[in-house]
Amino acid sequence: MESLTDMLVHHGALLLFGVVLAEQLGLPFPALPLLVAGGVLVGTGHLAWSIALGAAILATLMADTIWYLAGQWRGRPVLSLLCRIALEPDACVRRTEDFFLRHGAKSLIVAKFIPGLSTIAPPLAGIVGLTVPLFLLYDTLGALLWAGSGVGFGYAFSGQIEEAFAYSEQVMPALLLTTVILLAGFVSLKAWHRHRQLRRLPRMTVAELAEKLTAAEPPVLIDVRPRATAEAEPGIPSAVLMSLDELARRYQEFPRHRDVVVYCGCPADVASAQGALLLQKKGFTRVWPLAGGIEAWRAIVTQNAEAARDFESQTVAA
Repeated sequence: MESLTDMLVHHGALLLFGVVLAEQLGLPFPALPLLVAGGVLVGTGHLAWSIALGAAILATLMADTIWYLAGQWRGRPVLSLLCRIALEPDACVRRTEDFFLRHGAKSLIVAKFIPGLSTIAPPLAGIVGLTVPLFLLYDTLGALLWAGSGVGFGYAFSGQIEEAFAYSEQVMPALLLTTVILLAGFVSLKAWHRHRQLRRLPRMTVAELAEKLTAAEPPVLIDVRPRATAEAEPGIPSAVLMSLDELARRYQEFPRHRDVVVYCGCPADVASAQGALLLQKKGFTRVWPLAGGIEAWRAIVTQNAEAARDFESQTVAA
């Protein structure tokens, strides 16, 4: 069986390409150690700079282009898929989208260095309509900066790291197995806890909300979508636009004796459920996330508008 060092020497470029491609597609394969290892191979004369950087950049651009085209073709449901496999889906939905919308195409340059944004940025670029030339320009710059920093670090310390490889050959298999088991256990436990916590939280349906809005004391509505999204796509009338971070600071502004409904535009009502849990921990007892979020609200508004038009047409015909 080939040792780790032998595998890197004989298949370094192929391993680098495969792991980078897998990570950028969203799979839990950390590519940075392989980038550093690629730099070590460059420093010891076993791999050329052009091949190491070329393999990493090509893999990055291939994966990012797939997600970019998916975002153009399918839109926001692509984010649902990505956020299901994220360790922090609320950050995936909220912070990364807000960051991208604030900084635009330039965020692609630094996306690889920001957890959560790396895989989310390409489909967001497709969703917001960034042109192909601009996407490829900024994404290539980002891939070059990210891959170059990893390979460059390995090259700069190639002498010391090569010695470390030699000493670690005997313990590396056990270390890798232990790391995989611990990582799998952590991901499974975190996913189970979050799924259980969010799924068990009672929701308010759009029909229930519509009925309550006609009461003498209607619910307080809190829109936790990113500000740029909410300004481009208006939400429910009278809703207060407030991020989860703001809500954590300003929760005392809301009455505790009234119903409070939190809504978002994210998969599985993740951000609104997080907001409702936050308020519950602050002592609010009448707080619910809106089932289906803004999309469910728009659907019932559209349905009511079509019903009203049909009724009007039937009245005129009669």
